[in-house]
Amino acid sequence: MREKRGSSVPVECSRRAILGGAIALAGVSACGSTGWTAPAQWYIGIIPDDPYDIRIVDKLRIPAAFHRQVVPFRGPEPPGTLVIVRGDRFLYAVEPGGRALRFGISVGRQGMEWQGDAVVGRKARWPTWTPTPNMRSRDPSLPASVPGGPANPLGARALYLFRDGNDTLYRIHGTNQPSSIGKAASSGCIRMLDEHIFELFASVPVGTRVVVR
Repeated sequence: MREKRGSSVPVECSRRAILGGAIALAGVSACGSTGWTAPAQWYIGIIPDDPYDIRIVDKLRIPAAFHRQVVPFRGPEPPGTLVIVRGDRFLYAVEPGGRALRFGISVGRQGMEWQGDAVVGRKARWPTWTPTPNMRSRDPSLPASVPGGPANPLGARALYLFRDGNDTLYRIHGTNQPSSIGKAASSGCIRMLDEHIFELFASVPVGTRVVVR
């Protein structure tokens, strides 16, 4: 069932993001936790989506440095690469011409960080979240799984990160906790605002290289 829609507002999305398709896949994740969800006043509109609309965050509630923006990029990675700089809390989608589309992110809490190379091995719309056995041993109150939807900590979209053909259990995904953007708050995954992962999901194919520094 579709959520009740709010008023539409201009969206920070490219035309290709709105028109892009996706493969719906669910999976196990080392990400997130259930619990706090942003109150209604955090949101100012919607992106129509199926089976739920994607709520757009009021950017006045997010530090300006973590807004979506085009910036110069001087790293060695070629266009088409995703580069995550954990210390700065940024994800760069590298573009031609020495520039990148930069998004603010949330990264893993102390002791849950990771780095290195991976590839996007799968993509999911409104993914299911299945806590790992280690997560459930640390917190027995966690459910066995949470179906996709607005209450799911993986948000509206997820990119599944693989290494050497194996699922790392780490994801780049949306969040229902937008106040965590710019912070070390996750169990190791990379969180983005739902409208930002919506855009990235549409333009990033399976096989895309991901560099985590």
